[in-house]
Amino acid sequence: MARVKLSRVDLINGSIGSSLFLFALPMLIGNLFQQLYNMADSIIVGRFVGENALAAVGASYALTTVFISVAIGGSIGASVLTSRFLGAEDYGNLHLSINTALCFFVAFSIVLGVLGFLFSPHILEALNTPEAIRPQAIEYLRIYFAGLPFLFMYNVIAAIFNALGRSRIPLYFLIFSSVLNVVLDLFMVTVLQMGVAGVAIATVLAQGLSAVLSFVVLRRLIKVYPGVKGVPLFNRKYLAKMLRVAIPSTLQQSIVSIGMMLVQSVVNGFGEAALAGFSAGMRIESICVVPLSAMGNAVSTFVAQNIGARKWERVAKGYYASYGFLLAFAFVILIVLEFFNESIIESFLPQESSAEALQTGVAYLRFMGFFFILLGLKMATDGVLRGAGDMSVFTLANLLNLTIRVLFSYGFAPIIGIQAVWIAVPVGWAVNYLVSLVRYCTGKWKRIEI
Repeated sequence: MARVKLSRVDLINGSIGSSLFLFALPMLIGNLFQQLYNMADSIIVGRFVGENALAAVGASYALTTVFISVAIGGSIGASVLTSRFLGAEDYGNLHLSINTALCFFVAFSIVLGVLGFLFSPHILEALNTPEAIRPQAIEYLRIYFAGLPFLFMYNVIAAIFNALGRSRIPLYFLIFSSVLNVVLDLFMVTVLQMGVAGVAIATVLAQGLSAVLSFVVLRRLIKVYPGVKGVPLFNRKYLAKMLRVAIPSTLQQSIVSIGMMLVQSVVNGFGEAALAGFSAGMRIESICVVPLSAMGNAVSTFVAQNIGARKWERVAKGYYASYGFLLAFAFVILIVLEFFNESIIESFLPQESSAEALQTGVAYLRFMGFFFILLGLKMATDGVLRGAGDMSVFTLANLLNLTIRVLFSYGFAPIIGIQAVWIAVPVGWAVNYLVSLVRYCTGKWKRIEI
């Protein structure tokens, strides 16, 4: 079959380090802008509405991040299969995998959105959300769930662009939608005085427009690949292949989010001030995770394409090259968090915030700064296993991560205080990394068929 030549990052030929970095860079920048959605919500309600509004959005954050992780994990399943077909130059099946992913995950998101809308009050009650902020948190969540199909649609389309080596396209849409979200946030809160509901509506509107526009661009782009005519809209076999990668990937992407949600009741027990400070710290953590996650996802696509092209030597070299980038990212994160933690936390809190809120957020950042390298190494190693479709040990390692974090938090918080919540995090990361690394060293992932 004739090779299709497109303006994209070539992951199966040429310099490994530069191609991996150039491919990951737009994903990194794009993910930073994606975090701007929730950051803008927190900063604007914290500065213009009050501490309780910030706590309400923070109480919703752990749950909304779980659904974001489900969307990202599902899209990774589509990305791995599409990358394999691209590497093998099997364009007919490439079209079929894209159609299947879009049909299934948009339908799935509608079901999740309805369930989330209906059960938001019960979920927040189960998480021991303080009664003073619960009505605002319910309002925020219900609006968020109404726009969930747009979130899923955009993430699946962005993953398909990345699988095709076109990681700059989702970046452009994220920049556009993030800036739009900030403008709408300010308008809804400061002009219309809509409070928490305003920032939620702004997020849904920005995500919706970005999702529709990216779909239009995708439909035009994939026409350059042969084999588009007569391709069905859905294939059960390919859905099963996607879910085999998507379900464990969702778990891996959700570990931090599910962990935050499950230990939210521990944090809530320390009061609204501690919750506000911890919520601000989590927002900063979500930004710190971005470059590490982008490199892990880039490794996954890199591995999938090179396995499809049967270039095994490039797989190992790409994995080792990612370590250098991860060390550099982790060092920068450490310096920023150790020297600027107080000013960063203060930017999220209203001027009248209590000292407890500030102290909680600062203590969280100071501790976590030393351990992000563990998360980066874990994500790169998980990326190899995911790109190869080796999901059994991948799933076990991430389940251990989650279990350790939850049990440690619940077991030690009554003894040493709220610090137990963040001490548990690097312990889980370390175990996850070691288990995945042992699997990588065995080489058994090379014999997995998707």
